[in-house]
Amino acid sequence: MMALGTLLRKPPLPPGSCRSFWGWLNAVFNKVDHERIRAVGPDRAASEWLLRCGALVRYRGSPKWQQDYNALPTGPLGSYRIEAISATDSCIMYRGFDYLDGLEHVTDIKLEKCMYIQDQCLQRLGETSNLQKSLQRLEIISCGNVTDRGILALHRLANLKYLYLSDLPGIREKERTFRVLQQALPKLELELDLE
Repeated sequence: MMALGTLLRKPPLPPGSCRSFWGWLNAVFNKVDHERIRAVGPDRAASEWLLRCGALVRYRGSPKWQQDYNALPTGPLGSYRIEAISATDSCIMYRGFDYLDGLEHVTDIKLEKCMYIQDQCLQRLGETSNLQKSLQRLEIISCGNVTDRGILALHRLANLKYLYLSDLPGIREKERTFRVLQQALPKLELELDLE
């Protein structure tokens, strides 16, 4: 007779199935809802996306970081403008970056330990016209899929004053990459911790 524990034991999952489930769920969290953007405005919709993915936002005029999706502030459309984004350990990915298009007041972005951030994401940041005008500080830390190509794509962020890069093993041609970036953005303060 079989023991009860043997009968109740779940069969083992195939290798990688748990990982693919989370990848699928993260992709769902990053799906852009253009109707939602129109209904609640770009800052509210982007806040919802970022918090849903585990990031934090700070609004203009507030020292407090918003981290609770269920406690997002309410008020008239456009009364809360995102000024800073901290995407530490978040699941933001390229497919959600359309949410950034309407943000006009973002001055600071921190991307740390974001497993889905890759060159394509940094290219998208550099191509976003509102961020070209407003973004002043950017930190990219421990995002293993970022290479020289992604860093070079930041040259279009004309108002970028500070760039911090740390633990990016995909950057192979450091001197050349940073020389090109400094030529494109001569006022940029570049801080590196890439060894």
